[in-house]
Amino acid sequence: MQCSKSYVVHKIFGTLTFAAPIRRVLVGITAVLFATLATTSGASAAKYAGVVIDAKTGKVLYSEDADSLRYPASLTKMMTLYLTFEALEAGRISLNSKVPISKNAAKEPPSKLGVGAGKSVTVEQAILALVTRSANDVATALGEYLGGSEQRFAQMMTAKARSLGMTKTTYRNAHGLPNTAQMTTARDQARLGIALRQHFPQYYGYFSTRSFTFGKQTIGNHNRLVGTVRGVDGIKTGYTGAAGYNLATSAQADGRSIVAVILGASSGARRNAQMTALVQRYLPQASSGRASGDLVAKVETPVAAEPAPVTASLDVAHPSLPQTGPMPDPRYTGAAQASASASAYLAPPAGNGATAALGALHPVAPVSNGSVPVPQPAPAYMPDTGAMVEPQETSASVAAAAATPQEIDSVTTASTKPSSGWIVQIGTSPDKALATELLRKAQEKGGQVLRSATPFTVAYNAGAQTIYRARFGGFDAQKDAVDACKQLKRKGIGCWAAAQ
Repeated sequence: MQCSKSYVVHKIFGTLTFAAPIRRVLVGITAVLFATLATTSGASAAKYAGVVIDAKTGKVLYSEDADSLRYPASLTKMMTLYLTFEALEAGRISLNSKVPISKNAAKEPPSKLGVGAGKSVTVEQAILALVTRSANDVATALGEYLGGSEQRFAQMMTAKARSLGMTKTTYRNAHGLPNTAQMTTARDQARLGIALRQHFPQYYGYFSTRSFTFGKQTIGNHNRLVGTVRGVDGIKTGYTGAAGYNLATSAQADGRSIVAVILGASSGARRNAQMTALVQRYLPQASSGRASGDLVAKVETPVAAEPAPVTASLDVAHPSLPQTGPMPDPRYTGAAQASASASAYLAPPAGNGATAALGALHPVAPVSNGSVPVPQPAPAYMPDTGAMVEPQETSASVAAAAATPQEIDSVTTASTKPSSGWIVQIGTSPDKALATELLRKAQEKGGQVLRSATPFTVAYNAGAQTIYRARFGGFDAQKDAVDACKQLKRKGIGCWAAAQ
């Protein structure tokens, strides 16, 4: 049973009379005992689960109860951030967009940023508040902003989990505070961690933020492994009494890459020690070869409600925000970014062995070389409505050019696109000429970055409408494509990198 400190203090001392100094000491002792008992009871209720996955191949390097249901606690905010990054990439919001703080959001219990009802924070400030302080008030505000209501946003979160292959995860809120229906598994959270890294390399750097300045506050990251354990670059901590101490961690070093998850550790110190041991043991065992492409399929799901419109522009200036940490990336805000790259789902293997290979979400024929199969994306299930939502690509229009777009000879059709390697996508359009114009403008502004790249368009049928993806191919490795995308963003060109 959970009860408040004030209730316990009243029951112990309410009928007794002490001198004020003695009473303050006794109250303090009781508070310490209360905290200790609460931590002990929470730890005993939680059961440990863990998994380590090679982020290049999908191979499971370590597993213990990885598919058993657990409470996610603040690991929930990983999905809140995934949907935030998705909205940014699609151009529905920008890093400067204002997120209003409602009365409902402002009254959330700590950890919180403490912004009063009726005020607002920028999207970037909200991202940093979730990454560092794990602010519950800001998580709720983001959910209301992106989904129209917290309940609708939770439906979006669960639908997105299904589309990512997180078959055992259900969300009921945006922050992870206790809700008995909000459940997940260590494997599902590892899936989400890999998806965040691979789908949003342009935003993933936020997870390595060591501190965040908001007004007069300097807020340190709750994730103590960032900057102290070699290779660790994020992702998220979590704790409630019922969940225990949770941690999802990404680590990359010496050309190797893993994502690891611990759920239900008995204390913060033990959780950190366990994760440090997992990283140090299994990162050297991960593959040092080329990545197999995105291991988790990237599929757009419908949004429940549109936030305030964002002004479209091909030239976005760097905003000045009152905090340290990663500065916002300039991007094309007039073009929705495509998000349906062919890649594999991570799904539970038949057993929990430490060397089990990850299979597809749906049964497929075995692959002799051990690579991860690539199924077609499955429809996402929207809870509470029973409706099946087929994967589809957002097709926001691109602002028309002032003059008739000039076709460039090097832009090809999908039939002659590069057959392998990595691509950089800069936008989509329902008009092929406008997609071509995006490529031409990107070539002009990109200069040396795109000199050896091959521009091409790819037609994609979204129902009765054809969408054209504007892409540059010819990048041999993921690092080449990601580095090119970073340079393009510095020149004001929004983009994302993916395997061909």
